[in-house]
Formats: sequence, C-alpha cells, structure tokens
Amino acid sequence: MKRMLRNGAMWLVTGLAWGAPVLAQTAQAPKSSVLPSGGGQALLDPSDTVMLLLDHQSGLFQVVKDISVSELRANTAMLAKLATLLKIPVITTASEPGGPNGPLMPEIHQFAPHAVFVPRKGEVNAWDNEDFVKAVRATGRKTLIMAGVWTSVCVMFPALDAKAAGYKVYAVIDASGDPSELASRTTLARFTQAGVVPTSANAVLCEIHRTWNRPEAAELAKLYTMVAPNYQAVIESYQKAQDVARQPKN
Repeated sequence: MKRMLRNGAMWLVTGLAWGAPVLAQTAQAPKSSVLPSGGGQALLDPSDTVMLLLDHQSGLFQVVKDISVSELRANTAMLAKLATLLKIPVITTASEPGGPNGPLMPEIHQFAPHAVFVPRKGEVNAWDNEDFVKAVRATGRKTLIMAGVWTSVCVMFPALDAKAAGYKVYAVIDASGDPSELASRTTLARFTQAGVVPTSANAVLCEIHRTWNRPEAAELAKLYTMVAPNYQAVIESYQKAQDVARQPKN
C-alpha cells in the first residue's frame, strides 16, 4: 500500500495476465490469472469475465428500499470504471427505456464508453431476448458479473437462466436493489440454492485487483474510495504523513 502511494502507477504487472481488447470477439483467450502458488484458483478471472448491468433505471430507483440509491449508484459506477480500466466487456440493457421505469443511469455509459447497450422488446427477463444472449455469447467469456434493479427480478431471472446455460454467475448485491429487505433476503436464498454467487462491489474490485504491484495501482486506489468513502481519508492521512517526513528537520 505504501509503495503504491509513493510511486504512483509505475509498477509492472507480476503474475497476472489481464483481458484482451474489449469486445474483440475473435481474439485469442489470454492466459489464466491463477498463479503458480495456486492463488486465484477460486477467484474471479478477469480474462474470462463480462459485466452485465441490467435495468439500472431512474424510475425503478424510486422504489428501492434495501439500499440507499446513492450507494447503489456509486457501486454501479465503480463497476463501470473498473471494467474500463481493466478492459472488461460491459453489456447493458433495459426492458423498455421509454416507459415509466425510465432511462438508464447515465454514469454507466459515461464511465464505460465501450459498453454495448442491447435494447429489449419489453421482456422482463433479459435472457428471454435473443439479441442479449447473442451479445453475451459473442464475448467468448463464461463468467458473468451481474447487477441490476430489481435484484429479485431483473438480476435473478437472467442469473438463473445463465447458470442453467453453463455460465458461472456472480450477483453484485450492493450494486442492485429491491423493493424491500424481505425481497432481497429471499433472492439471496434463491441465488445460493441455484449456485449463483452473491458478492459485493468491494469484493469484485478486490478479486479483480489482486495486487498493488501493477501499473493501474493508483487508479485502482481511487475506485476503493467509491465503495468505501472513508478510504479517501486513509490515503490523505498517509500522503500528509509522507509530506511531513520529507520536510527538512531543523
């Protein structure tokens, strides 16, 4: 951590091979992120991962009760920034953006300009839409990170279908939202019964980050302040201490 803050983003990546160019459908698969020590065997492999951000619509935000909307949006925006920084494909969708559920939150495509939007024809379940499934398959990746509103519908339905289709599926609970705590708890139970892995935005960031010994270290540190705002105080206090230490002593 100290070395990252002192030297910025000048390190070389060691032991990790991150993704091929975003949306390069015919590119050769990069090497696995599992290290010789076995580290990473049970963690997310960014080279095999695609983010699916589902129905983060302004109208639906108004009925989310299990998480604050500001926290939900910050965590979702962080995922978009993370995907851009580390060249992870992003697919977004909405059942009917022109209806009462409203438009997608603009931060996603602002922070992930490479994201592909797949319009649906009213289907509640994104996996019912052939174009959406084709877009997922075209990435050639088999690990899906999903988040959306509502968790119990817009995330759960495609998550269960994707799992049945042979994908490894992670559901980012705090980048998603439900109308009640009961709905969220019930969804978590169904996820675990079906083999969908519930996770958090911070856990996704940490799993994909893996090491401070990489050139994106300084930019990754900024992402932690989005999911844990007080982490900014950690950085500031450390930087101040370093400034004081460098001052000449009388």
